[in-house]
Amino acid sequence: MARNTVLLKIKALSPSLSTKEQRIADFILDDPRFASRMTINEMAAQLGVADSTVFKFTKKLGYRGFRDFRTDLLAEEFDPQISIHENVTPEDDPLTVAHKIIHSSAKSLNDTLALLKREDLELALDFLLGSARISFYGCGESGVIAMDAYQKFLRSPIPCHAVMDSHMQLMQAAMLTPDDCAVVITHTGATREMYAVAQLAHNAGARVILITSYPSQKISEFADITFVSTSDETRYRPESLSCRYAQLAIIDSLYTAMMFRLSDGAESLHKIREAIDLIKDEN
Repeated sequence: MARNTVLLKIKALSPSLSTKEQRIADFILDDPRFASRMTINEMAAQLGVADSTVFKFTKKLGYRGFRDFRTDLLAEEFDPQISIHENVTPEDDPLTVAHKIIHSSAKSLNDTLALLKREDLELALDFLLGSARISFYGCGESGVIAMDAYQKFLRSPIPCHAVMDSHMQLMQAAMLTPDDCAVVITHTGATREMYAVAQLAHNAGARVILITSYPSQKISEFADITFVSTSDETRYRPESLSCRYAQLAIIDSLYTAMMFRLSDGAESLHKIREAIDLIKDEN
């Protein structure tokens, strides 16, 4: 298992945890080395919860039980010198801030890579390649990511679509068909607009690819595939900037792999370049 994957799963699951389960999550995240050496009875006693509560928590993470969870936790390498957060402070000079921000962005990319699964990527490519049309959705900062994805996929021979207005997104999602593929991008997974878009796309029979930092949110119920874009959130960056790099990397990976598999991908790229060259020639 990739480094710190268990901790990433716990962080992503946080929005859906009960009060007692959140206590377990915080305990493990605060000192994973100590937690990895405890039995289920010891952890339950330490936190004042029932053994069954700890067991159900590990099941939520996708494990068969506490023993499998602890095995993976023990296998991870913990570096106490690396903080989960950037710890940017008002006293930091601009270069120090840059170091912390860039380090966080690099960590976000590596953590996202650790959670990617080959089978999910292959299935997503099947959906994209088999689509009559690919539609991209996002609002706020995620809307910018959606438009960037649209600009990339516009170079492919497969028709694609994206709009920024939330009402137009809802209208467009309602008109999708089982031959279409919807790519929904939402950092928190709790945006009402994106929840409605994903629901409409799902109900229309379209394939739904979700990119989010919190896969435990209810929006995942409408997704055929969910890709997790991890990020560190701090006081000064509640909507983490590093998340954008992770989202862009997932989209770039899908686009690049798709273009290599398209027999007429090179031809569509040639047409795009010719169109852009017309403007260059005029200048």
